[in-house]
Order: sequence, then C-alpha cells, then structure tokens
Amino acid sequence: QVQLVESGGGLVQAGGSLRLSCAASGRAFNTYDMGWFRQTPGKEREFVTAISWSGRLKYYADSVKGRFTISRDNAKNTVYLQMNSLKPEDTAVYYCAAIPSYSGNYYNADAYDYWGQGTQVTVSS
Repeated sequence: QVQLVESGGGLVQAGGSLRLSCAASGRAFNTYDMGWFRQTPGKEREFVTAISWSGRLKYYADSVKGRFTISRDNAKNTVYLQMNSLKPEDTAVYYCAAIPSYSGNYYNADAYDYWGQGTQVTVSS
C-alpha cells in the first residue's frame, strides 16, 4: 500500500504560481513512477504530467508544457508540481497518483494503483 497526501493548492490570480506537493508513505516510493491528474466537475480525470522513478523521464500534457514542472525527491518521498503562468482553465482538483515503474501507460488514469485525496487549485481571471 502507498498513501499519498497532496498539499499546496489554493486561490491564485491568473499569471501567478503555485507549487503542489505530494507526500508518500508506505511501500518503497522509488519503485513507483508518479503522475499528476486534474479534474473539474462533470469531466473525466485529465492527465497533467508524470515522472519516472529516477526522475530522468518526464511527460507533460500539451496544455501545460512550458508552464508546469514535475520533480521528485526520493529521499523525502515527495513529488512536486510547480505551476507557473497559471490560467483560469487550470482551475481543478489536482490529484497525485502512483503507478508501478516501467508500466509506461502514464496517460491513462486507470493504470495508476494509488491516489491522493486531491487539492483544489482555483485561478481567478
């Protein structure tokens, strides 16, 4: 079992920045690749970004490329999402999730084994 707890969400003006954190506990954190998804009411969970267990490989949705950065610190069992140049359309509940390393199916929410409870990000115009 892996427990995930997100933090760092909040209200920010368009053009601002936020950094989300996801703290993991339980089974070995560095055996999992990690992803961030987001969801708005009435819509399916949307892939945002993912990072390999080593941190060397990173994947981004086109909508956030160049604005968001994913990173991880395996010594702290934490993954981060730095969000810059935020737009109102980035408003959503953001979830971190864990997928066994080398699964490869980063873009599919159903492939992830563990999820956090989510943190709300609201970007005002």
